Order: sequence, then structure tokens, then C-alpha cells
Amino acid sequence: MSLSVQHLLGIKELKTEDIQTIFRTADNFKQVLQRPIKKVPTLRDTTVANIFFENSTRTRISFELAEKRLSADVVNFSASGSSVSKGETLVDTVNNILAMKVDMVVMRHSASGAPWFLANHIDASIINAGDGINEHPTQALLDAFSMRERLGKLKGKRIAIIGDIMHSRVALSNIFCLQKLGAEVMVAGPPTLIPKYIQDLGVKVEYDVKKALQWCEVANVLRIQLERQNKPLFSTLREYALFYGINKQMLDSLKKEIVIMHPGPINRGVEINSDVADSSQSIILDQVENGVAIRMAVIYLLSGKRDLGE
Repeated sequence: MSLSVQHLLGIKELKTEDIQTIFRTADNFKQVLQRPIKKVPTLRDTTVANIFFENSTRTRISFELAEKRLSADVVNFSASGSSVSKGETLVDTVNNILAMKVDMVVMRHSASGAPWFLANHIDASIINAGDGINEHPTQALLDAFSMRERLGKLKGKRIAIIGDIMHSRVALSNIFCLQKLGAEVMVAGPPTLIPKYIQDLGVKVEYDVKKALQWCEVANVLRIQLERQNKPLFSTLREYALFYGINKQMLDSLKKEIVIMHPGPINRGVEINSDVADSSQSIILDQVENGVAIRMAVIYLLSGKRDLGE
């Protein structure tokens, strides 16, 4: 098993066969994660550097756990408190780490395109853990994997991505991934949070969240990213919750049961209420669990190893 790419920079660069290969590999690793000893020796001679220039909790922990489950040696780097604050460039930072014989780099950066820039300057495999408002490929893979697990297949399924589409790298990667797998995609939210170009990607657009929920089989609800908004795009969080937040009353009014997802972190009471996030319709915790298996699969496949270490 192998991928057609050397790096995982974005979903856009992957073939549908690559996604299916990652899913099959993740299925195997998910079985490993159910064992009493949740570890394989597959990457015991491999060193992975997690280089995060943005704050992260879930993604960073998920990658680190995936690497350790594969028995890799792990180096963690964060920009705060490093030489980056002294003016060191991105290439110099990574080259210094590679000089310590690192085989793979997992990177999150606030600048869109940073992983592509890095891939053109160093030899190690790069995994994009989120770049600016561009892509977050492993999140899209774990989202689609979780949907596939619940629905059986994605071809022909209707998926609504609801919330802050404009500032979300998760939205873009999800759109690319779901379309490659044959799903229909709709984005929904306030007009000020949906970019004008989005219809060029072949997705439906809806500004009435209730209509989006009536249309879809899965609703992937996104966080309002206030830290990326340089000007007010809606009046108040209370107003947003009133018109665009997902609550139990809204779901109960539908004539069907839909699957609820959220990539986290959740702003409870804003884009989604606790009675929805914690309901039986929610697979949010499944997403978290599947994130480790998906990231194990990606790291394993990019490492070029021949066996799963079972």
C-alpha cells in the first residue's frame, strides 16, 4: 500500500484511490487501537517533528498519540519561546530540526501555503496540520471516515457544512474530500461568512439553516472563528446562535434523524447547543477517536514502510 504523493499538503492533491487507501489502512489501525496494548513497532526507527506555529490542542495531541502508537520518536516544537520570536525564518527553523535527522514533519502554520513552501525547500515528508484558511487535510479525512463508518458509504449522500465557511480550512478540505468520494455538498450560514467564490467549487449554498438541515443527511457544524475576523461579520454571538445555531428543538422539528458532527473546539450555546452535541445523533467523539487512526494511517503510508507492524 502506498500513496501517489510524497507529502500530505492538501486533499486537492490526493486521488480518490489515495483516500480509499488511507481509509483501509485506518480500518486496520483502528483494530489495533481496540487492543489492550495499543502500539505497533512499525516506525521505531523513524523520527517525526511536530512543528506548530499556531496554538493547537486536539490536533497536536492526536498527531503525537498517533506517532507514539506507531513507536516513532517524537520531537515537539512550538513557535512561542523559540528562535522564531528572534526572527529566525521558517526554512532555517526546519533545516535546523532536520539536521538532527528528522524523517517527517507535521506542521501547522497561520500562513496559507506554508506547507507547500516548505515542501519545495526540504527533503522530509510534510504533513499539513492546517495552514491559514486554506486546508486541514487530516481533519477532512477523519470527518469523511467517520461519515463512512456511520452511513456505510458516501457516494450520493447529502452533506451540509454549516457555519463560518469563509475562515475555515476544515470546510475547504471537506468539500474536496467529499466530492472526490461522490457526496453532494451544501454550505450554509450567514451571507457574510460564505465566500462569493464557493459556488465555483460545485457546492450548493443555503442561507437558511433549517432548510439545509431538511436537505442533508449529515450536518458538519463549524466553529465561529472570531480570532480570524478582522471586522464584525454579524451583530452578536447571541444573534448568531438565534438564527444559525443548531439546537434540539430545531432537530426535533425535522421529519428525519440526521448525523451531527463538529471538528472542535465547540462553542457550546453558539453554533451548537449541548443537547445536540451530546445527543445520540452526534458522532463528535467518534471523530476524535478516528482522528488517531487516520493520522496513524497517513504517517505510516508516507513513511514508505512495508508492513503494519502487527
